[in-house]
Amino acid sequence: MAKEIEVKVLGIDKDDIEQRLEKLGARLLSKEYQVNTLYDSDDKVIEKLGDGYLRIRETRNLISGESEIFFTLKKNVSSEGARENLEIETMVTDKSALNSILEHLNIKVIHEGTKERTSYIYEDIRFDIDTWDQATYPYPYLEIEVAKKEDIKRAAELLGLNDKSITTKSLRELRAEIKLEEI
Repeated sequence: MAKEIEVKVLGIDKDDIEQRLEKLGARLLSKEYQVNTLYDSDDKVIEKLGDGYLRIRETRNLISGESEIFFTLKKNVSSEGARENLEIETMVTDKSALNSILEHLNIKVIHEGTKERTSYIYEDIRFDIDTWDQATYPYPYLEIEVAKKEDIKRAAELLGLNDKSITTKSLRELRAEIKLEEI
């Protein structure tokens, strides 16, 4: 089980952010294509765990060509200053079998979306530039993941980001703001 601390930066220009990261000396980790499949029951038992979700993420690294599948339970524990999530994750070798198990437990697919993710690391700060398919979320954003909350401010200063563009909102909340179908 891992704890993650992150924020999103909205209204970004992807090329500009990549240039700033490269100028800073951040190291490119990966460029990925992902399929993210979210699951819940009809009565939203997973969501009620604390803005939580179950996800199968299929990732294809566009640099190395490697593919991986992970099954994740993510549960939000705080949104004060940053989103703090508990994340339990395991590698999956057979998505079809896992889908069958979930269906037998009355856990169904509630949304499937794709995104491209470009990831950089600078010191101990991870920067993920996410571009979802138009139906999932039509605007690119930057995710900043840190080990300590105070590093969020440092990350924003390093890139010259406007504090007003930083949010602790989940993708579900961002989708609701622009009136996309609830997931």
